[in-house]
Amino acid sequence: MDASPQYRPLYRQVYDFLVKQIAESAWRPSEALPSEQALAGQLNVSQGTVRKALDALAVEKVIERRQGKGTFVAEHTQERALFRFFRLSEPGSERATPTSADESVRRRAARAPELRRLRLDAGEQVVEVVRTRMVGGRPAVFERIILPLRQFPDIDRRLPLPNALYAMFQQEYGVNIVSAEEELRADVTRAQDARRLPLAVGAPLLHIDRVAIAIDGSRVEWRISRCDTSRLVYAVTLS
Repeated sequence: MDASPQYRPLYRQVYDFLVKQIAESAWRPSEALPSEQALAGQLNVSQGTVRKALDALAVEKVIERRQGKGTFVAEHTQERALFRFFRLSEPGSERATPTSADESVRRRAARAPELRRLRLDAGEQVVEVVRTRMVGGRPAVFERIILPLRQFPDIDRRLPLPNALYAMFQQEYGVNIVSAEEELRADVTRAQDARRLPLAVGAPLLHIDRVAIAIDGSRVEWRISRCDTSRLVYAVTLS
């Protein structure tokens, strides 16, 4: 383990090693990791140190423990990805399950705001996805998604795209989304929103700005969601 001046606690060094292995697909989604004892022997640390690193990964939902079976790389199924990252629901109800409609996908040069938000190099290409998300058969979200083409080569040729993109990112590209940075603000409906949503220009809506972050720390998706909150709320459980 590392003894450099930029010292990190031993369990964080084990954590970094495991993250690197998962990011490089040493263990695939739903594949079992070696036992705590085996990892401790491989890394020449105590079993307790390995357990502490695995605990941190479990909290971040990078891995999952299955009673009596072992520890596995967490898999982003369609259902799990939607439950974790789609937060709209009817007031007092369970989380809504959206579907997608009116999808358009194109490849183009990245614009200045996208270069900054996704930390891309000048001249890079992105894939832009524009779609409407339906809840209960009615338009609820007007969504624009920007993806770095180098991270997802030819994704614009794999149409139609699935309802929950994060499952596809993991299964097809080996990109594990582990967190997202979101900023929410109240806004008003613009003409392009009104063409997609049952709202009049000037009506209130919820603007959600999200950057998705992969297990290696790279910023792999910028998503702008314009949400009709006349019948839906953004629901979060705090604990």
